[in-house]
Parts: sequence; C-alpha cells; structure tokens
Amino acid sequence: MPNSQSGTAVPDELRRRLGVPDAVLIGLGAMIGAGVFAALAPAARAAGSGLLLGLALAARYPTSGGTYVYGRERLGEFWGYLAGWAFVVGKTASCAAMALTVGSYVWPAQAHAVAVAAVVALTAVNYAGVQKTAWLTRAIVAVVLAVLAAVVVAALTAQGAVADRLAPGGDVSAGGVLQAAGLLFFAFAGYARIATLGEEVRDPRRTIPLAVPLALFLTLVVYAAVAAAALAVLGPERLADATAPLVDTARAAGADWLAPVVRVGAAVAALGSLLALVLGVSRTTLAMARDRHLPPVLSAVHPRFGVPHRAELAVGAVVAVVAATADVRGAIGFSSFGVLLYYAVANASAWTLTSAEGRPPRIVPVVGLVGCLVLACALPLSSVASGAAVLALGAGVFGLRRLLGTRTGS
Repeated sequence: MPNSQSGTAVPDELRRRLGVPDAVLIGLGAMIGAGVFAALAPAARAAGSGLLLGLALAARYPTSGGTYVYGRERLGEFWGYLAGWAFVVGKTASCAAMALTVGSYVWPAQAHAVAVAAVVALTAVNYAGVQKTAWLTRAIVAVVLAVLAAVVVAALTAQGAVADRLAPGGDVSAGGVLQAAGLLFFAFAGYARIATLGEEVRDPRRTIPLAVPLALFLTLVVYAAVAAAALAVLGPERLADATAPLVDTARAAGADWLAPVVRVGAAVAALGSLLALVLGVSRTTLAMARDRHLPPVLSAVHPRFGVPHRAELAVGAVVAVVAATADVRGAIGFSSFGVLLYYAVANASAWTLTSAEGRPPRIVPVVGLVGCLVLACALPLSSVASGAAVLALGAGVFGLRRLLGTRTGS
C-alpha cells in the first residue's frame, strides 16, 4: 500500500492531511450518530434494565485496525477478503439505516426520498476531499453533543427521574444483555473509521493509537449518560416501546420544548454518521479494488481532490438504492452481524503478532474473538440468517474467482 509521509500528490495515493483532533472528531462523528437516537429502544427491549450492562459489553470488544489489510497479511488472502466483504456489506446496510433515520426525522412521509437525497449530498461532500469532511464533522459533532447534553440535564434534573430504574432488575437475562450488546455495537463500530483512514492521517503510527481509544472513551461516556437519563425518566418498559426514545425522554422530563430540538439533533447526527460511514466504506472498497477483489477501476484516486472518487461514487450509488428500498430496523441487526465478524478477524489477526511487533497478552485477542462471535450469534435470528447467507455468498464468489483463475493459469 502507498506510504508517503509527505503532502505531495502521487498517482493513486491518498493525501495525509488529518491530525489527532481531526481523527478523533471523525470517530466521534461516526459513533455519536443515529445509534444513540435509534438503538436504545431495541436494546432496552432485549435487555430491559440490563441495557447499561449491554452498553459496557458493546464497548469492550472493538479493536483497532484496517482489518481487511490485517487479515490478509496475518491470516491469508481469504480471511482478509472475508473481513473486507463483511465490512463493506455490513456498513452499506448501516449507511442505509443512517440515511433512513434522517428521512424519518426530517420528513416521515417521504423518508426514502429524503434518505436518497442525503446520500447524494454527502457523497458530493466526500468527493470534494477528506479535509472538507473533517470540517463538516466538527460542526455536526458540536450540534449533536449540545442536544444530547440538554436531554441529559433535563432528564436527570426532572422530578420524575428515578435512580432505582438504572439498577438491573428481575427482567435481566444473560441472553438479553448479549443481544443488547450486539445491537448497541452497531453504534460503537463507527470508531473504525479512524483506522480505515490510515493512509490519510499524518504520522499514522502515532495518530491512530491515540485517536481510537480517545474517541471510543468519549463515546462511551456520552452513551452511558444518555442511556442513564432515558432509563431514569422512562424506565425499561417505556424505553423499549419508544419509537423516538430521546423525544419521549424529553417529554417525560417535562421539557416539551426540547422535543423538536431533539428531532433536529437526530437528523444532524444521522447525517454525521452517514458522512463518516460512506468515507470508511469507500476506503475499504479502494483497498479491495487494489487487490482485485473488487473491480480494479474502483482503485483510482482523483488527481485534484486526492480521494478514491470512483469508489465513493460506487458506494454512494449502492447505498442510495438500498436506502430507497430497505427497512431501518432490519438494517441495524444485519449491519451488526457483518461488522462483528469483521472484528472477529481483527482479533484472530492480533493472535498472530509476535512480541517484537507489540503483541498484546494472548488473552486479549482470545476474549475479543469469542466475544465478537457470541454477540453476533446473539442477534435476532433474522439478522443472523441474512448475514450468514450474504457472508456465504461472498465466500462463494472468492472460491469461484480462485477456481477460474486456476483454470485460466493452467
């Protein structure tokens, strides 16, 4: 892979423009998005008052790295390909979910049309260069954090807030907590956007290890505060039934004036997540195209903007089609399944590191691998079945290409 540390333009090489603050903000923009507005209700439905335990578990298993490349280099071409396939397919579903969330908040009656328009607009922003994306992400993160802070303060200071609702009760089961963790992983998985931008950050050996844990920690704090606020005023039963959890939280806290603000914040947050997701999927598409696992034409880098413009246009087109036809709730589970398997490959890759390469204690990748597989299998059956089918399709395509290549060579 190209590895220039300079800012000069080189054919088919991305430009290194992002520092630690930019990388952290892009990670926050991907994670503090529609998940905090949409994923709390299905997680509460699965785990009840054990929602906070699921949140802690979801934040435990991510591991940094561009897993398509790591899997290829550490485990072999097939595992790298499978990781890249799982990521692209899972995150395409996630992009569609984000776009549909924008549509459902902005214009519910025309949610699919608004979703497609959002995809087109943000693909254009990404096409103009990663620095433009970072500037827009700063504004989005600031707006979303302000809205979430207002909801948390209103809820935790409301007369109807009950601290006892935060403690796990008799409705908590291990299976429910695991399923909630798998659903909430949909939100945390956005941190990897930092790692997939490895070719566009300055001094990646220093920037990525600093930015990933910082962005993940900040997101965990925000999610924990929001989840606690929602549980305190709604309780697990009302939260599980909520179609717009944070709007209901604001109203239950007696802050009706905040409800329209939350709707705007949700739309902005979903735009931020969609912006970062399209960015990450296009970079993985670029890497796979370079290795000819996807059409090589997608590996081109724009000579002026320094972005993988064909990959971005292709990803934008596919996401627009999915957003025009998909269901947002099903997309969350499907996305979580694909991305959990992607991270399972990352943990397996970490096992192969030597001590000279900075290998973590052996227990870390083992726990991470088992945790990812358990969470993936704990998702709703429909998500597991559809995800496994698409993964098998990808493996079949890989096998067919190898077979045809072998016959051609002979």
